[in-house]
Amino acid sequence: MKLLLVAATLPEIQPFLSAYSIEGSSEEHYIGLHSVKVLVTGAGMVPTAYSLGRHFAKSSCDLAINAGIAGSFDFDIELGEVCLVKEDTFAELGAEDGDEFLSLDSLGLGLTSLSHRPNPAFRTNQLKEVSAITVNKVHGHELSIANAIARFNPQIESMEGAAFFYACNQAAVPYIQIRAISNYVERRNREKWDIELAVKNLNKTLINLLEE
Repeated sequence: MKLLLVAATLPEIQPFLSAYSIEGSSEEHYIGLHSVKVLVTGAGMVPTAYSLGRHFAKSSCDLAINAGIAGSFDFDIELGEVCLVKEDTFAELGAEDGDEFLSLDSLGLGLTSLSHRPNPAFRTNQLKEVSAITVNKVHGHELSIANAIARFNPQIESMEGAAFFYACNQAAVPYIQIRAISNYVERRNREKWDIELAVKNLNKTLINLLEE
């Protein structure tokens, strides 16, 4: 199977790359029965969409995998747990009408939410499925967190996921998003985060998925 591994930043997937002596380029590498290309886009929706659009203009694949860390609104998800995003939403695309938020789709201007589109031959059954929102500004204020929960009832958030879904959907490429939880969505406190554990578990899961 031809796989495209997409990450916002190199450190998020460095253990995976090191395990297979991959330098992080877009060259093709063979891992078991899979051919793997790596694409590091940069953080945020715009770099993600641009990088994927440029890549898909030249090449396709059987499955694109977005791998990274994320914050969790759901305190029942443990730090370091690796999740499969089944639905992702552009949380900020829309308009304000007083206290009401009008989503892009409610305005008739496009899709706000997209669901994952896996390749059935690539098994991810062991991962917990979650819903996500994608934001330009990660939440760190009690009121905005409460508003996000009221509007979308998300379990996790990232800065790239929905853009990844959108680009792959437009290119008619099957896609999944895998996120490891590094922190809870609350008032910003880096001392309570565990990025190291999240990255470790994320990469261990990637290796297991490919070698299965």
